[in-house]
Amino acid sequence: MKRLTERITPEDKALYRKIFRVATPIALQSLISTALSLVDNLLIGNVGETELAAVGLSTQIFFIFWMVLFGWTGGTITYMAQFFGKGDMKNLRRVAGISTTVCFSVGVLFFVACAFFPGQVMRIFTNIPEVIELGTPLVRYGSAIFLTWSITVPLTAALKSTQQTKIPMLISGISLGVNTFLTLIFIYGFLGMPRLGVMGVCVGIVTSRCLELTLYIIFIFARRNILAAPLREFFSWDRGLFIRVVKNAVPTTVDETMWGIGVALYNAAFGRLGVTEFAACQAGYTIMNIFVVACFSIGEALLILVGERLGADDLDGARRTASKILFIVFIVGLCAGGLLFSTSRFIVLLFGFTPLGVHYTLLILTVYSIFLVVKVVNGAYIVGALRAGGDTRFAMVTEVCTVWLFGVPCAFFFALYVQLPVYFVILIVQFEEVIKFLILNRRYRSGKWVRDLVKDIGE
Repeated sequence: MKRLTERITPEDKALYRKIFRVATPIALQSLISTALSLVDNLLIGNVGETELAAVGLSTQIFFIFWMVLFGWTGGTITYMAQFFGKGDMKNLRRVAGISTTVCFSVGVLFFVACAFFPGQVMRIFTNIPEVIELGTPLVRYGSAIFLTWSITVPLTAALKSTQQTKIPMLISGISLGVNTFLTLIFIYGFLGMPRLGVMGVCVGIVTSRCLELTLYIIFIFARRNILAAPLREFFSWDRGLFIRVVKNAVPTTVDETMWGIGVALYNAAFGRLGVTEFAACQAGYTIMNIFVVACFSIGEALLILVGERLGADDLDGARRTASKILFIVFIVGLCAGGLLFSTSRFIVLLFGFTPLGVHYTLLILTVYSIFLVVKVVNGAYIVGALRAGGDTRFAMVTEVCTVWLFGVPCAFFFALYVQLPVYFVILIVQFEEVIKFLILNRRYRSGKWVRDLVKDIGE
């Protein structure tokens, strides 16, 4: 132990403190967002498995949209973090303006599709009539979320790139409280309110997301945050900067969108196995996410801190920082997998499932716990190291190919044709993460991802 302590230099200690300062609020924000989903699932799961399946399948379109936003901002935050390392706030704001413009444009398209064609959207993910009937109003009335997210997500990315991670954490905490309170009241009809059942979830989420947007505007512009500036500065970007940002962000957007659609198709395959099977998948995925998001937050910290080093043209420092953070991700991933396995039995009982539903969910969580460490290390490679250096095209090709050439075909073949139990199908699909790890690990070790993208960009 003494030798290990002696190896930790003052520079290492400073780095670990910075990682803790940046990553902890991101982890808490992610946990809060996941807890929001868990609370909604717990509340509606106690109403019935059909209702939970309806909520789970109706939210797949929102999940795809979220992945589009996450992918796009994941590409733009590369430039924002590097501009922050360079000390160029003017160009950072311009990139934030580019990010918001694209996100809002896409948000309008999703809003129109779901507001006017909700039934057709539901039929993409399931053919169970009672689930479609329950889920269609959720898609229609929840469509307002597309417009709020399209502004709050790029603003969150801008705050993270400037290492102000406490603000999104605080706003998410407030949003969770409001969402939980309203959902509880409207699902069960407490305090004299109408009993809305599954629609209570919609009321809670839409209201909390509108509040979330209001709080972001207050924290950034009304309180004169370092990001605050006249709106014209956010939209004063030239063609050259726009093209450079787009070239980096399009691969991340394709990456996350295709991954999100792939996961939605996994659920489409599972949703055709039966209500109990899909409810178990929905519960298992939600529980697993609680453990995954905390690990992924360290990967986001990797992107922010390594991007800062690259923007300052400290390439060797960027490599050292990435290696130390990846080691932390590995250790945290191992611990998270063990914790998921040891606590799953107690968490599942909160859902009020039938004995068969509990049995399926426990087996699914066992599979997830085995592969969790590989999943989070892959996330750190893609979201952290490769995106920090703008190596987004390689990350895109790797992720899209493993999901679509292995994961999706396996899900449909083994679920619909071989008709294996749902937990066996999920076990087979998880080997996609192993293939991905072998490819990403080799790329990371090559060092080809280490690049300063803003060196030749002036104010």
